[in-house]
Amino acid sequence: MHSLAQEIQGFSKSGLKKQCTRVTTVTGRKLLETRTSDGGEGEERVEELEKGSGCGYVEDKSLDLQVGVVRPFLLLASQDAAHDIDTLLRYKVSHVLNVAYGVTNLFPDQLVYKTLQILDLPDTDITSYLGECSSFIDQVREKDGVVLVHCNAGVSRSSSIVIGYLMLREWLTFDDAYSQVKVARPSIRPNPGFYKQLQSYKP
Repeated sequence: MHSLAQEIQGFSKSGLKKQCTRVTTVTGRKLLETRTSDGGEGEERVEELEKGSGCGYVEDKSLDLQVGVVRPFLLLASQDAAHDIDTLLRYKVSHVLNVAYGVTNLFPDQLVYKTLQILDLPDTDITSYLGECSSFIDQVREKDGVVLVHCNAGVSRSSSIVIGYLMLREWLTFDDAYSQVKVARPSIRPNPGFYKQLQSYKP
């Protein structure tokens, strides 16, 4: 009977499959890390990906254009939707509330923008922005417009603002407001700090 040590010694790395890992750097360069094993210790190679190359899978390049309709005049989405003119036209968006940090407004000639550069950090006081944001949303509603609220991913900052708006203007409890926004856009997830702040928020 072989000992475990003998089994490990007898194990050939050449039996391993080639492994590919796709890496996208912060600058947007796409690299392919390939680990091969030719009996020895194996080697790692990094090459720049050409368009169309891959490693046996399809890369998901789809944009997040899902728009959560919270109210007929109040929509919630990611920056992808805010940057897609077809989506904006389909939902009859007239105003955009941009609560991301460093995300540009692409259609200033066609839409009315309000920008608040909010950091998605648990210790950011999200409730301190609710009054100003809610006033903007009210103005849109009074003009029979439609406002799209977005941050980067449409997950934490913008969802927190929309939840806070429902609590402030419609007197909903946090649980009710959260549930309604979650139904409209299932991917929402306010960061833990925002979640706690909204839970204890008393308009």
